[in-house]
Amino acid sequence: MLAILIEDEQAVRLATTQTLELGGFEVQACASAELADAYIKDGYAGIIVTDVRLPGKSGLDVLEKVRSIDAELPVIIITGHGDVSMAVEAMRHGAYDFLEKPFAAERLLDACLRAQEKRRLVMENRKLKLSWLNHSATPDLIGQSPQIEKVRKFIQSIGPTQVDVLINGATGSGKEVVARQLHLASGCKGEFVAINCGALPESVFESEIFGHEAGAFTSAQKRRIGKLEYAHGGTVFLDEIESMPLNLQIKLLRVLQERTLERLGGNQSIALDCRIIAATKMDLLKLSAQGQFREDLYYRLSVITMHLPRLNERREDIPLLLSYFVQRAALRYQKQVPVLSSSQMQLWMQADWQGNVRELRNFADQLVLGVAEFAERPALDDDQARQAQSTATSSLPEKLDVYEASLIQLALEKNANNVAAAAESLGIPKKTLYDKIKKYQKTLIPVNPPGS
Repeated sequence: MLAILIEDEQAVRLATTQTLELGGFEVQACASAELADAYIKDGYAGIIVTDVRLPGKSGLDVLEKVRSIDAELPVIIITGHGDVSMAVEAMRHGAYDFLEKPFAAERLLDACLRAQEKRRLVMENRKLKLSWLNHSATPDLIGQSPQIEKVRKFIQSIGPTQVDVLINGATGSGKEVVARQLHLASGCKGEFVAINCGALPESVFESEIFGHEAGAFTSAQKRRIGKLEYAHGGTVFLDEIESMPLNLQIKLLRVLQERTLERLGGNQSIALDCRIIAATKMDLLKLSAQGQFREDLYYRLSVITMHLPRLNERREDIPLLLSYFVQRAALRYQKQVPVLSSSQMQLWMQADWQGNVRELRNFADQLVLGVAEFAERPALDDDQARQAQSTATSSLPEKLDVYEASLIQLALEKNANNVAAAAESLGIPKKTLYDKIKKYQKTLIPVNPPGS
């Protein structure tokens, strides 16, 4: 975490620097706005804390400069007694927050941590937007949860090996996104060919996958290259592999074992030079026991298996995912990006997303198009409904507190109430987390005594 501090009074500057450093910030302290100019640059990942009254340029001048460079860079204004009118003017011109001297160290640190979190999300959204513009054909794997980090490590490790992979995950959990990431990680120059096995009629399945020679059947007037052959030097993604007809499973197994194929109606063996990534939402071993899927094909496909988590298993990724999808939708529909409030985000993090990431993506489209209020929403239980009612009329600081408390609750649950581990996952010092737990003790769901 980074912070630029502008304060001309040496004693206040030293005390404020110490408070921020104890809170985990790397501070660049300056005695004037002119000295801070060298550090205020486009793309700065931190925040700015400035006194409003300074020798030379004022804190309002600093705010004006920051707004001209990056309107989303948070600036916290510190005012003296009687300068509240200046603070109001600063807020009107885009300041993130203001503090009136004398202020408690906890109040300063709380404001700065919230500002830093906002800045982190802004920078992450910009990175995601740039990545999407540069690689729009290959969706990003969004999230910072331990589950998604595990998937990323899998892709980094297995991607370049060219080994075939079986992906298991619920509908809408992102199986094709992972398949495309594996293809990208492979470095192969061939095509990524996606096939939905559940959408192909059985009558054309064999021809689509393996190709056919002219005259192979009545309507086969000329040779057709199948999907496997077309993906030469690339990747074939077989989605809903459980839907593949049993008689073609035998042929696919032979192709995977020998890495050669024959077109329908042909005798020539053609070398198979592509990676196979299969995906399913079903338990293939259970299906094989029921005679609905070939056991030998299952074991051939499952040498390397990846399980994708449901969205409800990684709720901490919802703010990043939703922000990303909203950015994409705004670009696609040429609409303004809607403002997502912290209280709304907290409810969305607690909602039941049965459709997983796909449902969240569709909801982002509805938000951008302005029809989300008419759309069917994920059901809330009684506790969530009461919380929604209580936060509907809250002030902005109260809404931010509710959102922060929800993030702390999730971190504690994820880390078995171990404060040290939770603080590390949140990127804040352990002492700060203890202070926040004390602050939100009436808000947090009761848990066992936290470990240290």
